[in-house]
Amino acid sequence: MVYKLVKYKKPIVIISGIVILNLLFGFDIRFTIINLLWLLV
Repeated sequence: MVYKLVKYKKPIVIISGIVILNLLFGFDIRFTIINLLWLLV
């Protein structure tokens, strides 16, 4: 269980950061797509 959390920690942190920034600054589809592409790199 701990190994899975460590493995997926970075994507979880990035996705939660994207959601928080979208809530703070208003939803921007280009910003979201760019950040989701970073997850795939």
